[in-house]
This record gives sequence, structure tokens and C-alpha cells, in this order.
Amino acid sequence: MANKLVHAAQRKAFEIVLDTVGKKAVQNRSEGYVGVIDSIEKLIGNTWTDSAYADLRSAFSKDGKWTRFFNNLLDHADVEYIRGLFLSIGFEAAFTGVKETKKSAAKYGVSIPWIILFDPTSACNLHCKGCWASEYSRTLNLTYEQMDKLVTEGKELGIRAYIMTGGEPMVRKKDIIRLAEKHSDCGFMLFTNGTLVDQEFCDGMRRCKNILLAMSIEGLEKATDDRRGEGVFQRVMDAMELLRKNGLVYGTSICYTRENYKAVSSDEFYDFLISKGVTFTWYFHYMPVGMDAAVELIPTPEQREYMYHRIREVRNWEGGKPIFCMDFQNDGEYVDGCIAGGKDYCHINPNGDVEPCVFVHYSGANIKEKSLLECLQQPLFRAYQERQPFNSNKLQPCPMLENPEKLREIIQASGAKSTDMVEPETVEHLCGKCDQYAKEWAPYAKKLWEESHPDAAKA
Repeated sequence: MANKLVHAAQRKAFEIVLDTVGKKAVQNRSEGYVGVIDSIEKLIGNTWTDSAYADLRSAFSKDGKWTRFFNNLLDHADVEYIRGLFLSIGFEAAFTGVKETKKSAAKYGVSIPWIILFDPTSACNLHCKGCWASEYSRTLNLTYEQMDKLVTEGKELGIRAYIMTGGEPMVRKKDIIRLAEKHSDCGFMLFTNGTLVDQEFCDGMRRCKNILLAMSIEGLEKATDDRRGEGVFQRVMDAMELLRKNGLVYGTSICYTRENYKAVSSDEFYDFLISKGVTFTWYFHYMPVGMDAAVELIPTPEQREYMYHRIREVRNWEGGKPIFCMDFQNDGEYVDGCIAGGKDYCHINPNGDVEPCVFVHYSGANIKEKSLLECLQQPLFRAYQERQPFNSNKLQPCPMLENPEKLREIIQASGAKSTDMVEPETVEHLCGKCDQYAKEWAPYAKKLWEESHPDAAKA
């Protein structure tokens, strides 16, 4: 009861500050943005470094790209919807959730993730080239009751951030709205192909105020339609137009490969996304998952180094573009390497298997048979956590892609089984596709790490 009262008081304080600085930002934007930063510092203190606050104040005290970014957001987005995102994703998930999961981790002696990625269904309305999920049976689903149980048990551990993928999660859009409405103290993000967005779902997003969409594209029209099917690109553009019309915030999800890496990071492409109202984009390095993975699509070390520099250039405090970019692989240095295996996140497939990562299809526990806590305590996750970080160089974060010998150790030590729903894949087969890449990337990672961390070269 005491914890609930403290949480309620903190949330109320956050709401008051949010409303106060929100009004200032609308009335006098540049002054209001700096006021937001001052208020954030008072609320969360040393959660961020002093230099981070200083950089933020500097960026927003002038008419730079980040001022333009938020001006554009306020010009087009529904204020109440943005307020809801700040409360659900900002306060509940990122602030309260992180603190509570750390307390739970200390209590139960195992890491508790603050984000869970789960698949409501294996069904999808598309059949994209190179997507392992497109080969799955279309009949696997987590029922609404199972999803509700997952989130309910997650909240008891402090987990308030949930991401959905698939399959295509929007196949279950009515259940997703129902889930988000019930768990209004959680934030939900969907990785979606965007083709099933309609006015009814937009109405639900505006009502819930805790759902964010990241839509998958491969580049411009030809590249997207070549992989996803004729006409898909235009359907995604139509979805963006509808979302923008409703004042909703949305982003993109992009897998970069040996073939498309420059096209999806070009000035032309960024300008196009920004013109369509896109505020953020996730980049994912192509992973050779599955028995029939297209190994030839894995970016070369030179191409990955290019993406390392390019994304940092685009999102820098100055220059670049007014869009926020995240690189799941190359940003490992900011999160102490791999975040999977329950350290900060894990994945649950539509069969209920609790896996370390969306790219690592092995498990020893299922939410249909055990509680979420029991699944997080499985030997596979303990083996992961005992070895994290997998490399002192955080530009080699993954136990599969850059340190395949580590994943072999983990699977052998834990006895976890393949959960691939097309054809079981041995860890030897999976890691065998990564051995040469890991060897070739290592010297590039060493050079980049020592350039940005001079002390590492002296150690």
C-alpha cells in the first residue's frame, strides 16, 4: 500500500510538471523546452549525467534541429496524446519501471527486464522475402487472457514497457486496444507492417494514449514493394497520412542489409521520412536467423562501419536531420552491450516460449506452463546473465553475431531447445553462419572502440 501511495504521489507530481512546462512550451517554445529539461532534472536527478542535461539545454536554447523537431511535433500531434505518451512510456515505463525492476531483481536474485517484446500472433497479411516469421504457421496465437496475464504478472515485477511484433501484431488490433486500455499504466509499441492501420485503430490510439507504432519499410517504393509485395509502400504511406491526420506519433523500423544500407540512410530518404511526419526510426542489422537465412545479405564490416558513423552523424546535437535514429546493434556501447536474456529485455513468441532475444530462438520455459517470474528464472537466462557483457568492446555486443562461441556455451550449459517454428536449428548451425563475420568485424570494432574510448587502447 505504501509503495502505491508513493507511486501515485510521484505520478501526480510528474503530471503537474508536465502540464506546467507543456503550457510554457506552447506559449514560448524555446524557453519552454529548456524549462522541460530543468523539470526533468528535478524529477529524475542523477538518472542522467550532468553533461547530458548540459547538452540538452544547449541544443534547445537556439533554433537548432532539435528545436525544429519538437516544433514540428507540437504543430502536428495531438497534445493530449503526447501527454499520455510521456506518462505511460516516460514516467511509468522508463522511470518507474526501471527502478521497480531493479528492486525485483534484488529480491528474486535474477535480472528482471524492464521491456518485454512479445508476439500476439504468428499470422501475417504479407509474405516478405527473408522474414523468418513469414514461414511460421499462421495459427499460433497468445490469447487475450494470456497477454493480460503476462502484463499483469509483469507489472507485479515492475515491468511497464511492452513491445509487440509477430507475425503482424495488428492482426490482433482489437485485443491490443483492449489490453492497452486495461493497462493504462504501461506503454506499448508495435512493430508493424502498417497496412492494417485504419480509423478505428487510430480512434483507439487516441483514447488509450499509450500506443506507439513503428512501421517497417525497406527504403522507397521499389525497394519496399520488391520485398513486401506490390502496392505495400503506398499502403504504408496511406497509414502515415491517416496517423498524422489524427495527431498521432509514429516511426519506422528498418532492417539494413548488404544491398540497401546506403539507400536507407541517405539524405533523400531522411528528408522523405520527415516530410511524411516520421519522428523516429529503428535500425536493425540483418541477422542470419533460420535454416534458410540469406547469409549473403549480412552487411560487410565496411558497410557496418559506414552505418556506425552515418547514424551518429544524423542524430548528432548539431547537423544531421531532425529525426531520432536508434541502431540496435551499433548502439550497444550505450547500454553496456547485449540487453537480452532478461538483463533489460526478452522475447516471447506466439507459442509462449520465453526466449533471450527476438533473434535467438531457444528457450527452456513457456508462459503457458509457468509464471513469468519462473520463466525469467530459467537456466538459459541465468547462463546469459553470468556471461554478460559478452565482450569488453561494446561494439561486439551479441553472443550470436559477434561472439558466437558464447552462444554455443550458453545453449550447451543450459540445455535450452530450439523454438524455431519452421525447422529446429542447432546452435552449431546458427553460430556457424556468424563465425567468419565475427572474425572479420573484430578489427573494425577494435579501431572504432579505441577511437571513441581512448582509455581502452591503454588498457
